[in-house]
Amino acid sequence: MVQTTPLADRFGRIATDLRVSLTDRCNLRCEYCMPAEGLDWLPTDDVLTDDEVVRLVTIGVEHLGIREVRFTGGEPLIRRGLVGIVERTHALGVETSLTTNGLGLERTAAALAAAGLDRVNVSIDSIRPETFAAVTRRDRLHDVVAGLRAAHAAGLGPVKLNAVLLRGVNDDQAPELLRWAVEHGYQLRFIEQMPLDAQHGWSRTEMVTADEIQRLLEKEFTLEPAEEPRGSAPAELFTVDGGPATVGIIASVSRPFCGDCDRVRLTADGQVRNCLFAREESDLRGAMRSGASDEEVADRWVTAMAGKRAGHGIDDPTFLQPDRPMSAIGG
Repeated sequence: MVQTTPLADRFGRIATDLRVSLTDRCNLRCEYCMPAEGLDWLPTDDVLTDDEVVRLVTIGVEHLGIREVRFTGGEPLIRRGLVGIVERTHALGVETSLTTNGLGLERTAAALAAAGLDRVNVSIDSIRPETFAAVTRRDRLHDVVAGLRAAHAAGLGPVKLNAVLLRGVNDDQAPELLRWAVEHGYQLRFIEQMPLDAQHGWSRTEMVTADEIQRLLEKEFTLEPAEEPRGSAPAELFTVDGGPATVGIIASVSRPFCGDCDRVRLTADGQVRNCLFAREESDLRGAMRSGASDEEVADRWVTAMAGKRAGHGIDDPTFLQPDRPMSAIGG
């Protein structure tokens, strides 16, 4: 019988939610994430193979108490082995989900559902084609909408939407986006823009805060605090016009939820990050490729988590943005 050691830090938090980046590549160029010309992608040999991804996920589940696995990117739908990775992860008996920009979801939703994927989170910052194209630098809103329909039809629900409001770009469209989500049965979450862009252009003064988002929505809807879901879900939930529909607001910057964090991240090149904003990583890929046993890899992972800081420190004047942008870390 495999002995389980929890991924605990010195503040008593235990990580049970694993975010696995499958690629740093993306087929959009969202202005709050990367420049128009894209980035220097990881060399192919540096990226974990399908077998290596599954091995690390298995170690996390069987040795370290991981109970939820979410696949991210970059854009995970461009990973050729995605369906097989999902199927093998589902066989471990954990909840599996996917965060995606929705491009390609129309043709893959049914296969992902058959492989055991439980649900999807889709990023969509506007339902106006011209605004969507301005934010993402791609005229692909119709593909995202088609992907959402396919995900819903495949039973990958509840289908959740993630939206970031940018001042002067789409911050006037929050009620419109919520109304559309409610009409189509999707669960919308607004997320404060975080300092994870490759250009390091994030500005606190330009960020649309959670309080602002709530005020924008309350111009057209009645919002009441809703019962929070189990676990450490970061969204503050509100019922919309009495329910049953809800909307979430994630105040990652202005009201951080670090004290309840139960997440750990694995980058596409096999590095453990104990915090989204960590500036240190622990190399599991190198250990695996050097012949380390599952137990040795697990021990290295435990050590990496033990050093997790109390919070991300964005409010600290000495805060430094991570070297890797969001596309290379994985959400």
